[in-house]
Amino acid sequence: MPDPGLLGKDDLDRLLAAVARGEHGAFDLVYEQLSGPVYGVIRTVVRDPGQAEEVAQEVLLEIWRTSVRYDPGKGSAAAWALTIARRRAIDRVRSSAAASARERRTVMAAAPWDHVGDSVEETAGRERLRRCLDGLSDLQREAILLAFYSGHTYAEVASILGIPVGTAKARIRDALIKLRDSMQPGPAAG
Repeated sequence: MPDPGLLGKDDLDRLLAAVARGEHGAFDLVYEQLSGPVYGVIRTVVRDPGQAEEVAQEVLLEIWRTSVRYDPGKGSAAAWALTIARRRAIDRVRSSAAASARERRTVMAAAPWDHVGDSVEETAGRERLRRCLDGLSDLQREAILLAFYSGHTYAEVASILGIPVGTAKARIRDALIKLRDSMQPGPAAG
């Protein structure tokens, strides 16, 4: 066997043929020659170094297993190996992207459950607010409903109720304080 540091194109082709014949030690020399370039090609496609190493090992194993398929008439052993490496790297990226997309779809499919939970909480909150609104005086409830449910300004609430703007503001402020206190969990709620 030639010195691995001095291998040329023809030597690598012959080594790959020796691997295909099952000659002892031939793959060690192929590995020494191709592991760096294979990893380099994969690393340009697969950004994660750990995944790139994993794919490189898979590629080198594939080269060993499929060395009988190598045809020197179609190109050099290095070109054949690097083509396998590039294809495997692209497959890994696509596979990762597909897994990510599946995960997103799964999360999105689970969203209706969260939506249902949110809807139940919202309904319970509205019911609690209605009970708290019932705890306001009639004058406070009327001012709050005009301001927050009908969207009127302080001046409009005052005009509709026939009261000064300052009085409308005071009723709304007092009602909001009472609502805040009664909406808080604990003994004051209810």
